[in-house]
Amino acid sequence: MAITADTESGKFKQWNYRFLPAKEEPSRLLVLIHGWGGDEDSMWVFARKVPPGTAVLSPRGPYKIAETGYSWRAIQPGLEGLPNFDDFRPSARALMNFIDEWSSGNGMNFAQVDLIGFSQGAAISYSMALLYPARVRSLAALSGFIPAGGEKLIAAQLLAGKFVYIAHGRQDKIIPIEHAHTAVKLLESGGAKVFLCETDGDHKVSIACFSGLKKFLRGDM
Repeated sequence: MAITADTESGKFKQWNYRFLPAKEEPSRLLVLIHGWGGDEDSMWVFARKVPPGTAVLSPRGPYKIAETGYSWRAIQPGLEGLPNFDDFRPSARALMNFIDEWSSGNGMNFAQVDLIGFSQGAAISYSMALLYPARVRSLAALSGFIPAGGEKLIAAQLLAGKFVYIAHGRQDKIIPIEHAHTAVKLLESGGAKVFLCETDGDHKVSIACFSGLKKFLRGDM
């Protein structure tokens, strides 16, 4: 994707990132979190047409898994199945520290952030919200899942009052639609305000769900 004149690509300590400043004040920070095998450019389509008061930060996962791809958890021999909550703790904490240090170093102070995560990125978005509930204002989980072990924290009302947008395809063979249904039940029982966009697509975000996501970011839902 082309990088526009007002978009910054850079490196802060060990973190590679892409950043789009807000067009007006006061600003909010929207953090885009890519899935398995992605990088800081993978989620940039979601930076289009964000509200004018929204700054966008898209970091690269810390673990290289292929020639051009990255992950949010360390890869070890014998790992199978979906990662659990403890698998994501290190990266979730490191990512929040990066957001704070990078923001402070650039003269910005974001008391809360909004998250959009795709697939594995959705799982770490849930993990960040559960580890730092006071810091996450809202999150969008696209084709993702709640990591096993997060259920007790949700039941403890840590996400009560949070706005959560979930988009999932019924034909998703990588992360089946049942994970979205389970997430809705858990989150609603934990007091979150959940919006579900379910379509007949596969492991991607449909046009309808992308449109709903834009409304969600604007606060129109």
